[in-house]
Amino acid sequence: MIQDLGDKKLNNAYAQRIPNPEDRIFRFDNDKILVKALPEGRLLLPEAGELGCPEAQYVFSIGEKRFFLEAPVGSALSKGVSHEDLQIPEGFSFESVRNFRRLEIKELAFAAATAYHLYQWYRDNQYCGRCGRPVKHGVRERALCCPECGNIIYPKIAPAVIVALTDGDRILLTRYNGRAYKRYALIAGFTEIGETAEETVAREVMEEVGLKVKNITYYKSQPWGTDSNLLLGFFCELDGSDGITMDEEELSTAEWFHRSEMPEEDDGFSLTREMMAVFQRGER
Repeated sequence: MIQDLGDKKLNNAYAQRIPNPEDRIFRFDNDKILVKALPEGRLLLPEAGELGCPEAQYVFSIGEKRFFLEAPVGSALSKGVSHEDLQIPEGFSFESVRNFRRLEIKELAFAAATAYHLYQWYRDNQYCGRCGRPVKHGVRERALCCPECGNIIYPKIAPAVIVALTDGDRILLTRYNGRAYKRYALIAGFTEIGETAEETVAREVMEEVGLKVKNITYYKSQPWGTDSNLLLGFFCELDGSDGITMDEEELSTAEWFHRSEMPEEDDGFSLTREMMAVFQRGER
């Protein structure tokens, strides 16, 4: 999956650092990221030196590479920087963050998704939710602090389940309705307040396709920064009738597939596609 970095390790400990010219910089503009397109269709992140070593927050390192997030305009990090102050170097342009898989090496795709997670948090938390005053960045940890009432805001992480519902040699695959992603996927949904992850599995399956489940077993998790999620993968078995009653507002398709007829292959990035491949190989 995208977070599998081999011998390289993500070090996300908070620290105050200044970017060197060779450090990579993430500049986001809402749902777009600044990149350079390479001839073979891959994307390249800018280095700090190419952007004039801008004001930026150190976010993490992967192996020997250090990554910085340029302060979102209007956030607690920006110190009055405006969009007009941000120059775009020659050869660079903004592309959708959904294209992060095209970055030149896999570790950069994971880094971009994780940095976007933090960017959204900084962007969306400029004021205290308790008293409404502007917040400041903490000096000892990755947190936003209100100097007036003492409220502390930590990065948002939303737990969600990915559900592989099986019935012998069949698995239930779905397609979302009204979303840009049109390929087959597994049932998924957010954990609600006061709910266990296993209860989320049973509820989401019932809500989306009207089926009961049994033998719910945890498989693996995955951080999915583009949506601020922590994905929790589960396998479960059909309990009773296999007749599908589909939620047409949520899904456009829901159907059973035999192991030998799987319409998707493992892409090496997502938990969903890995779980589908695991079932296809007969390992579940």
